[in-house]
Amino acid sequence: MAQHEGGCACRAVRYRLTDDPIVVHCCHCTWCQRETGSAFAVNAVIEADRVELICGKPERIDTPSASGKGQPIFRCPNCKVALWSHYGGAGDKANFIRVGTLDERAACPPDVHIFTESKQPWVVIPDGAESFPVFYSGKDVVRIYGEEGAARWRKLREG
Repeated sequence: MAQHEGGCACRAVRYRLTDDPIVVHCCHCTWCQRETGSAFAVNAVIEADRVELICGKPERIDTPSASGKGQPIFRCPNCKVALWSHYGGAGDKANFIRVGTLDERAACPPDVHIFTESKQPWVVIPDGAESFPVFYSGKDVVRIYGEEGAARWRKLREG
């Protein structure tokens, strides 16, 4: 396992991942584009209990989402940088860590590109990369996550 630490721009909130992520999504949906102000969001999915706060405490900001259920985003209370979110499925048991907040961002490249039907036309998905027009189905989980990652994801969703 690689050591993954990260935090906000002002360094008031710092965190450490105590395990490797289950999966890393590069999401091209229009909601991620709007929320990030960029062409996509890159999120490392990991169990919430495997994210350790080193210092500070992020604040929860509830925002609208395409599902209509809302999306809690955890931000630094000082500089307002988004550190992670919770999404449906596993709810607050899984953190979707914003890879751009990791100290070593290159250590977590995307495993899969999702919602590519709404990607910006100038974004080029690398040849051979896993990609889906919307989201992938359950039958694809083992291939994308690997056996161990799929088992970790199932455990989150069951509990």
